[in-house]
Amino acid sequence: MSKLSIFLVLFILFLSSCQKKSDTSNLNPEVDLTIPDEVLKLGEKTYTTVCAACHTEGNVTMAPAHGLLAGMSPHAVLAALTMGKMQEQAASLSQEEKEAVAQYITNKKLISIQFPESAFTPFEISTEDILAGFNHSGWGGNLEGTGYRNLEQAGITAENVSTLELEWSFAFPFATQVRSKPAVIGKWLILGSQFGEVYALDRHTGKIGWVFQADAAIRGAISYESNGEEITAFFADYATNTYAVNIQTGKLIWKQRAAQHPLSGVTGSVAVYDDIVYVPISSFEVISSQNPIFECCTSSGGVTALNARTGEVIWMHRVIAEDPKVTGKKKNGTSFYGPSGAPVWGSPTVDAKRGLLYIGTGENYTAPATNTSDAIQAIDLKTGKLVWNWQATKNDTWNLACPDDPNCPDPIGPDVDFGMAPILVYDSINQRDILVVGQKSGVVHALVPENGQVLWQTRIGKGGALGGIHWGMATDGNLVYAANSDNVYALDPADSTLGPTPGIYALNLQTGEQVWKMAPPPCADGPRKECQQSNSAAPTLIPGIVFEGDLNGFIRAYSTTDGQVLWEFDTVREYETVNGQKGQGGSIDGPAPVVADGMLYVNSGYEMFGEMPGNVLLAFKVKK
Repeated sequence: MSKLSIFLVLFILFLSSCQKKSDTSNLNPEVDLTIPDEVLKLGEKTYTTVCAACHTEGNVTMAPAHGLLAGMSPHAVLAALTMGKMQEQAASLSQEEKEAVAQYITNKKLISIQFPESAFTPFEISTEDILAGFNHSGWGGNLEGTGYRNLEQAGITAENVSTLELEWSFAFPFATQVRSKPAVIGKWLILGSQFGEVYALDRHTGKIGWVFQADAAIRGAISYESNGEEITAFFADYATNTYAVNIQTGKLIWKQRAAQHPLSGVTGSVAVYDDIVYVPISSFEVISSQNPIFECCTSSGGVTALNARTGEVIWMHRVIAEDPKVTGKKKNGTSFYGPSGAPVWGSPTVDAKRGLLYIGTGENYTAPATNTSDAIQAIDLKTGKLVWNWQATKNDTWNLACPDDPNCPDPIGPDVDFGMAPILVYDSINQRDILVVGQKSGVVHALVPENGQVLWQTRIGKGGALGGIHWGMATDGNLVYAANSDNVYALDPADSTLGPTPGIYALNLQTGEQVWKMAPPPCADGPRKECQQSNSAAPTLIPGIVFEGDLNGFIRAYSTTDGQVLWEFDTVREYETVNGQKGQGGSIDGPAPVVADGMLYVNSGYEMFGEMPGNVLLAFKVKK
């Protein structure tokens, strides 16, 4: 689920870790988030003395590098030092030193967050909840990742959508972006947060049933599986820790790190099928490349398969099969390494009928370029062996050192990778399955699932690092609906004849022919620092309606017939929230909204690339 090579997702973490003070974009301004200088100095000294040898970028151990640790919460780091994996290594440290290290590493102040008693409700889950027909799991709501909900599941129609009203709002304390997609299980929502908390919320009231603390940010969707009365949530954090949590109790069943490289990360969502959890692996090296002395680059994207019962690793697939080696000298005289990169920013898609797992890959970080970057791959579900590979764009070598720093490869690629999860959909007209996927190049591709052969390709945008299709599409087996970003700040300069064309597009599934398009409306006056006319988030589709958010903070319901707006809501405002925290809406980006049983759940807030920060989950309900 990536956006724009999701390098940009990581870029904000990088900027944050470079600051000396805590994040200044505080949505709770009465709380001082500034870390005292003496705490930072003590934390830096302690980290350098005790921790840096193993947690340095380029180390050969599996210890997460400093850049990845910056994405954790200070509470998670402190827990690791006091009672977790790092307890032995930190045994000689005082409590003051441990707290200082936690704040220095994450650049976040240790704050005790207290919700009022009224924010909680007893957690009880019934067989009726587990068997509810409107339940939702994973990135696209089904194994095929279609993003489609039928009429019975949705409970919202083109006739009643105009009656949607805000039912409740929930604020994530001190968050500036909301990008975890909730699972729906009867009366409960399960979703993650920017600082690693996973909440079980009553979907009717927003009240908290339980809270689980992961080690780092939860960026993807929550998946779940039920086995009789047993029901388990699966998700991965940014540091590649993958979790199985008992939904009845909110307690950990198992935790397993899914990657070996110290700079590996997870920016997508796990997929769960047949007692296996499939974890997409991306990499922080695209950020580390900005350090001129960093030995760039040695990581590869991939997928790790874990036993859903135990967390044991079943297999690991590397997108780049060969090991990296020295490939040349940089401008500063140090060595380049490669091939590298080709991260899996988005989520895997399961093809149960063919026994395949489909992934989209990102750009190479360094030369030599491989034929597995900017590609779609099909992997054997049981063995992890590559079945086929189809590359959309060749020679796309790029990282954040570009264009002028020593780690920038030559030539520089356009950074037009695949950020979304491939969609497997049945074409009832031709009676065949089709694999459809959108690319940051602005092109939608349709492929044969058995071999990757191209059926059709349709350009809907100019494309570029901030252009084209970022987070996903949706389909009902008739039309494919794609959100085209084409943000003017980072478009592909290769073809000057193409201009930006942001908006929502409907394409014929059989031919790729454009049926209609709807551009974002002109910017209006309102609480916006800067207007961005762009559709980057993934859409959700129900009969007659496409739900889609924009970077200006509006959520809209578009008619599937012609793209006309049936309902809209401006989320950029302050909210009185059910958990007593300050709530503020912002840009809508990332995962699609979730529709279930007459309710619509929308994330609002995405502080990146000039977008507006926010920290709320909004629940809308149709009025009968």
